[in-house]
Amino acid sequence: MSNGGAGETWVLLAYRMPREPSTPRSAVWRRLKRLGVAQLVDGLVALPADARTQEQLEWVAEAVIEAGGEAGVWTGQPLEAATQQRLAAQIRAAAAADYAVVTTEARQVGHADPADHRRVLARLRRELYRIGQRDYFPPPERETARAAVADLAALAAAPLTTQPSP
Repeated sequence: MSNGGAGETWVLLAYRMPREPSTPRSAVWRRLKRLGVAQLVDGLVALPADARTQEQLEWVAEAVIEAGGEAGVWTGQPLEAATQQRLAAQIRAAAAADYAVVTTEARQVGHADPADHRRVLARLRRELYRIGQRDYFPPPERETARAAVADLAALAAAPLTTQPSP
């Protein structure tokens, strides 16, 4: 995507859901979180506009309506560059935090039982992929996480050494 500068178009989802039952509300919130939305105010979220993000928010809007709520999808541009930069920074910070978790886990498992390396490596690669799907404004932590997972991959590829028996 871009860096969140002036002139960027955003796709917005305005929605309202009944408080009860809470399960559909939770499901919608989890979906929005997986998409990496920036929350403007309660019931109004935004993503950088492209065909994929628009379609994803349209699907969420349908889920809201099916759950008895109201929803609408819009596109727009903030009038001030500072607003766009704030939205991009919010999305970037969420991705950075997720990448930091991956980095920490990759480094911690590097010191653990070598038998765990391959299993954890597969999980962390999947997590990097999931984060990448919502990483619209890549933070520096992305490269750090990728490097930590690559280091773990090198450890996982190394042959297991056995301890000599006494």
